[in-house]
Amino acid sequence: MSNVRILRGFGSLCRGGHFTIWKRPQSQTAGHRLDLSGIYPPIATPFTVKEDVDYQKLEENLQKYAQIPFKGLVVQGSNGEYPYLTEEERVEVVRRVRQSLPKDKLVMAGSGCESTRATVQMTERMAGAGADVVLVVTPCFYKGKMDSRALIQHFTKVADSSPVPLVLYSVPANTGLELPLDAVVHLAQHPNIVGLKDSGGDITRIGLIAHKTKTREFQVLAGSAGFLMAAYCVGAVGGVCALANVLGRELCELERLCVSSRWEEARVLQQRLIEPNAAVTRKLGVPALKQAMEWFGYHGGACRSPLQPLTETETQQLRRDFSSNGWL
Repeated sequence: MSNVRILRGFGSLCRGGHFTIWKRPQSQTAGHRLDLSGIYPPIATPFTVKEDVDYQKLEENLQKYAQIPFKGLVVQGSNGEYPYLTEEERVEVVRRVRQSLPKDKLVMAGSGCESTRATVQMTERMAGAGADVVLVVTPCFYKGKMDSRALIQHFTKVADSSPVPLVLYSVPANTGLELPLDAVVHLAQHPNIVGLKDSGGDITRIGLIAHKTKTREFQVLAGSAGFLMAAYCVGAVGGVCALANVLGRELCELERLCVSSRWEEARVLQQRLIEPNAAVTRKLGVPALKQAMEWFGYHGGACRSPLQPLTETETQQLRRDFSSNGWL
């Protein structure tokens, strides 16, 4: 009889949402998680004058990135203009990147869609195209209903079925939605969810997530170069930084200084990166990133409509943000 009571109690816990039986995907083995530590540029997508994906210019960018000590590349993230690409284009870009990139570099592919079903399918396609790990953004169109319960269910279903490890992606500036702390801590227990890219910039939140998940081998990546050093100080293991598309070696040097606890040198370098980073992210966005790429010898070019090129005034401001810090 006591065994029956125990089983009934166990069942009620599961139904009440306090206990989760995680499925162990094929991508993970007991006691081992993918090491994410390092710097990743979320690469831009070059377009032709007709707004087709320019795979030749993409390849030329990839050849240059392969010479920089990045841990890998993020493909089809926010800076890749993924909302403006078709499903076929998204998958093909990932496939081309994997073919070109050295095998020791990770390909982290953005597979997030608005519905769980579509995200599961896109994740499978990205894995099939050669992604080593997927980056899944919070669904946000119905953000008023995207509470912890909905998001935990969404990410759990995607992770359960994903052939590769999954990184959560919180980018409130674009989605208007921050992945709640309690949801992150809960999802960190899943054997196929290996980390979080946090682009919100709240260092206390990043530190608290690192603290609350430290026994789970869960890894936090800073989502911007502007707070990379601070994120390392509180437990982050790397960064996915738009500015790395332009100043990749410098971001890798900042990582090296932080990991080596050379904080004074790191502080000096970090301070010189704050203004140019802000310019290519929250101030002027992807059009500014692509313009800066052109100045530094990469193919940036125009964005896909409806994103517009910078005005002359914005271009001048962008140049000042780089030149005043000694980069141009």
